[in-house]
Amino acid sequence: MNKQYTSVSHIDDITIKKQNGPQAKKYRYIRKEGNCNVVFRHGPEEWLLFVTDIFTSLVEIRWRVMFLIFALSYILSWLLFGIVYWVIALVHGDVRDSTNGPCIFEVRSFTAAFLFSLETQTTIGYGFRGMSENCMVAIVLVTVQDVLSCFIDTFVIGIVVAKMASAKKRAQTVGFSSCAVINLRDGFLCLSWRVGDFRRYHLVEGTAHAQIVRSTVHASGKVDVTYKDLLIQQKDVALVTPTIIFHRIDAGSPLYKMNYVDLRKGNFELVVSFTYTDDTTGMLHQTRTSYSPDEILWGQMFQEMIKISRRHYKVDYTFFNLTTKVPVPEVSAEEYDKMQHSPEHRKPFIRSSPAQQSDQELLKPPMVTVELVSDTHPEPHASTSQAEGQQVTLTLSSDIGNTEI
Repeated sequence: MNKQYTSVSHIDDITIKKQNGPQAKKYRYIRKEGNCNVVFRHGPEEWLLFVTDIFTSLVEIRWRVMFLIFALSYILSWLLFGIVYWVIALVHGDVRDSTNGPCIFEVRSFTAAFLFSLETQTTIGYGFRGMSENCMVAIVLVTVQDVLSCFIDTFVIGIVVAKMASAKKRAQTVGFSSCAVINLRDGFLCLSWRVGDFRRYHLVEGTAHAQIVRSTVHASGKVDVTYKDLLIQQKDVALVTPTIIFHRIDAGSPLYKMNYVDLRKGNFELVVSFTYTDDTTGMLHQTRTSYSPDEILWGQMFQEMIKISRRHYKVDYTFFNLTTKVPVPEVSAEEYDKMQHSPEHRKPFIRSSPAQQSDQELLKPPMVTVELVSDTHPEPHASTSQAEGQQVTLTLSSDIGNTEI
């Protein structure tokens, strides 16, 4: 019987059918944009918490909801005080007898009372309607409305300013690479990812963090979520140029016994964050993202995106997410350490090598070419035999084949 196959991407969410039934689709704990994929239901006194911290609640809601709330706060306040002015006019007899000394001039209907309330709170002052000295109650009411108007204006302006200066918008200008890589660095297997600031104004100081998050679903339906911190070398970074953050997979790492096959079958999520201070505003921000096992590339390294000229450094963000293959054994870090200390256990199991190459060719150190770029034109008196650029070929030792230059 003919079988039909469908091409899928490694980033597609699919359900795999096995002999013991379909496998549940896995969801991210932290989305790629940094938001938590968690929904809270039936929280204790949810509406009370919303009202208690009303300022933070209004900063976090959407703009259209905030504008609706602010518009209703103004309209309802005008309407409320307009009704009270209309009642005062009815009780004092301003509607029935226009010759009597009124409490409020030219307020003989509800529409006029509403317009007087609007003009009072917005300080328009057309000069047609106004207060008199005949009613102390109306004078007190106008005073209360003016004070309330100041409170509403201050609250609205504060919410708008805080929402525009929200850390979430600044966090969108600092991003992580679309994937993480595992390669050799200084003779150790290392897990690394790249972080960069896309704005012109850079950061003062930042700290990188990383965690392995695992969610286990038991047969009874119980879900356990565990967190394990990863030790990051040089986690304090001044993010002037894009930087590669790396974690050395040593004996204390939760990835120490994981090889290439285990990584592909892994049920975990790498959650990374970068907490920093903005150089312009001095505010504290945090950017987060996560990597699934399919987004951790074994035997890859990030391409260089920084070039040095005679005047300044040049950063090309075209290479921010690009990687290239490097020779890395498919064994775990534990097995690799044994191979380094015990030559008789060394196995030529290299992922990125062609099948036809010999073992000696696989162990040769990689060649890296560094190009010195000149941003100025040659002088007129220079010899025509001189090259406009220079190239220097460096031979790296096998234990530093993944060193960034």
